[in-house]
Amino acid sequence: MGTPQRAVPARRRRALALAALATTLAACTSNPQASPLSDTRPPTQSASSSSPTSSPARSAIWHPKPRLTWQWQLTEPVDTSVNAQVYDIDGTENDGAVVARLHTAGRKVICYVNAGAYESFRPDASRFPAAVIGKSNGWPDERWLDIRQLRTLTPIMSARFRACARKGFDGVEADNVDGYQNDSGFPLSAADQLAYNRLLASLAHADGLAIGLKNDLDQVPQLLPAFDFSVDEQCAEYSECDRLKPFTDAGKAVFQVEYNLDLNQFCTETTALGLSSMRKNTKLDAARWPCPHEKPSG
Repeated sequence: MGTPQRAVPARRRRALALAALATTLAACTSNPQASPLSDTRPPTQSASSSSPTSSPARSAIWHPKPRLTWQWQLTEPVDTSVNAQVYDIDGTENDGAVVARLHTAGRKVICYVNAGAYESFRPDASRFPAAVIGKSNGWPDERWLDIRQLRTLTPIMSARFRACARKGFDGVEADNVDGYQNDSGFPLSAADQLAYNRLLASLAHADGLAIGLKNDLDQVPQLLPAFDFSVDEQCAEYSECDRLKPFTDAGKAVFQVEYNLDLNQFCTETTALGLSSMRKNTKLDAARWPCPHEKPSG
C-alpha cells in the first residue's frame, strides 16, 4: 500500500477525467481503428454546491478489501435483509431509496451497468445508433457494442455512471467488458478493450465511484491499477481463479460466483485465495449460497 492520496473534489475529478478523455479521443481520431468496507483517505475541502447536471461531492472513492461478504441480485424487488456487507444491484431498476436503506443497514452498494452490450429494454436504448450495435451476446435483447466508437459511447456511459452516483451508489460493476474475446460482429482488438475499459474506470472515478473489472482475466495485469475490485464468474469451473490473485495481493476485493459447482468443489480454493465466493442461480435472484469458510474482515 502506498501513501494515502488526498481525495479530489467532484468537479476537479470530472475536469481531470474529461482532460484525459480528450487525449484519448484525439488519439482515436488519428487512428480510427478504518472500516473493513473502505479506505480511510483524508478528504480535502468538499466541492461547492452542485448544479443539477453535476455529480454529488464525495470525500473519497471506496476501496473494498478482500474477504468482504456480498450479495448479487439483479432481480427486483431487492431483498435488503440478506446479511452481507456489500450488495450488487441493478442501477436502473433501483432508486436512491433502496441504496439509502442498504446504507442505513451498514452496507456498501454496487451499481450494475451493462457497459459493453446494448439492451433494448433500457430507458436510454434510443441513444445507441445502429452503427454501434453488433451481434447477440447470448442474452435476450442484448447485443455487443462497438467499443471503438468512443465519441458515441462515452456520453452514454458517463450519464449512466452519473445516475449511479446521484442515487448514492458506492461503486459500479461494468458488465460485458471482454467483447474483444467474443464474436461481437466487430473486429475488436485487445488494445481496443484496454482503451475502453480504462475509459470506463476514468469516468467512474470522476463521479467518485469505485469500479470493478468484470471477468476479462487476460487483461488483469494491465488493468489492475485502474480498477478498485473485481467481479468474476466461474473462475473455479474453468480453473482460472489464480489469475485473480493480483487483485487480492494488491488488497483489492474479488467478488466471485459459481453457478454449476457445489460449495465443496470450489470454496476451499477460493477462500484460500481471499476471494469473496458464493454459488448463485444464473438468473441472479435473491438466493445465495456463500462459502462456509468465508471469514469477513473486521
